[in-house]
Amino acid sequence: MDFLAAATAIAGPANVLSAPDDIAPYGVDWRGSYKGTPAAVLRPNTTQQVSDLVKCCIDHRIAVVPAGGRTGLAGAAVPLANGPESAVLSLERLNRIRTIDARDFSIVAEAGCVVQHVQQAAAEAGRLFPIQWGAQGTAQIGGMLSTNAGGIRTLRWGNARELVLGLEVVLPDGRVLDDLRRVRKDNSGYALRHLFIGGEGTLGVITAAAMRLQPALKRIETAYVAVPSPDAALSLFSRMMESGADVIAFELCANYCMEMAAKHGVGLRIPLPLESPWYVMVELSAAHESIPLREIMEGTLGSAMDAGEVLDAAIADSEAQRQMIWKIREDYPDCSRRDSPSIGTDTSVPVSAVPEFLRIAERELKARWPEGRMAAIGHAGDGNIHLSLHAPAGMADRGAWVGRAADMEPMINAIAVSLGGSFSAEHGIGQSKRHAMATHKNPVAMDIMRLVKNAIDPAGTMNPGKVLP
Repeated sequence: MDFLAAATAIAGPANVLSAPDDIAPYGVDWRGSYKGTPAAVLRPNTTQQVSDLVKCCIDHRIAVVPAGGRTGLAGAAVPLANGPESAVLSLERLNRIRTIDARDFSIVAEAGCVVQHVQQAAAEAGRLFPIQWGAQGTAQIGGMLSTNAGGIRTLRWGNARELVLGLEVVLPDGRVLDDLRRVRKDNSGYALRHLFIGGEGTLGVITAAAMRLQPALKRIETAYVAVPSPDAALSLFSRMMESGADVIAFELCANYCMEMAAKHGVGLRIPLPLESPWYVMVELSAAHESIPLREIMEGTLGSAMDAGEVLDAAIADSEAQRQMIWKIREDYPDCSRRDSPSIGTDTSVPVSAVPEFLRIAERELKARWPEGRMAAIGHAGDGNIHLSLHAPAGMADRGAWVGRAADMEPMINAIAVSLGGSFSAEHGIGQSKRHAMATHKNPVAMDIMRLVKNAIDPAGTMNPGKVLP
């Protein structure tokens, strides 16, 4: 029996796709930067089917490329263009919430559950699933965990890794690792779940996860703030952290980024005139209605204004205004793409080093590519700044700009690493950052990673050509 027939016997004819039009969406990444044609797209409905399909791929010497909502930015869920024959294993039909326990503050969801649906299920139970980023309406739990996704609330609740209590994983040989326990304390040996979180499908296929929930937020205050500099923004951040409220988001945005949002955003309303070089989006929360969040926000901003750290501020007076502030942030990536070709990065540094990182980056970019335009936006509260270099006005050829400024990303990565940071903060490695792994990752760490890969996946079946250089 050939591969397609064997896979069809497991998942059914509707869930083994091989026609060019059917598999095309699974052969390109969200940015359109990476393309590879899979031999088939497999869409299992149960963990057992995942196991059987992985075994089927082994038997027919087909590599496995796990895929979720395919919103990743590093090409991890796309087969290599010139790599081994591969099947995309889409988890979209594993989309059930198995259990939700409000008293335990936990939820067990399958890998294909859309992140926003998990958020909604938690809210219906009076709880909060705290991770949040722009792609949450499309991204799936499996992809979120396999890339250890972050987002705007990382400074309060951590990346995806911090939410996980246990996992169910199909290993490269088809065996199922059932480690879905919801206990908070378990010192019974290695915490195996951490091998697969952030592993981008190179060690196995996450099929379900037990995750932490938080108390629902009863009070939220959000402000859009004009600041004179990143140094002033960090001073404001310190004030907010010391205010007594929970700071759940603190985003730093350059004026140029806000100009792009104002120009290309659909239905966006910028709360303040674009007259400041930098802006901050800050959100405070409380799990109890008695906490005087508004007074805390106003008092903290007032003190910062007296100290010259804040130039102007607009505090949201309604839920619609609050959502508009975050819509500006979430829609920015699309606005940026509409504006002009750019080369982006995903770096992080210690929070206190953010101003220095931006100063060095701006100086070096101006020296090397004075015709380019630097855009900086990101999660200043956790040190993750997305810095990009846009082509000169009127230049629409992305290939030409990438060729002209090809050294930009390695240069910015090196600056971040020199300040004690990382070249990959929240988007993962995939295909796009393997060169940076070879350059910047500690050699001993690389040796250990290869040992782990060879021990769990000696045949190299799982997502070949990703993460490891």
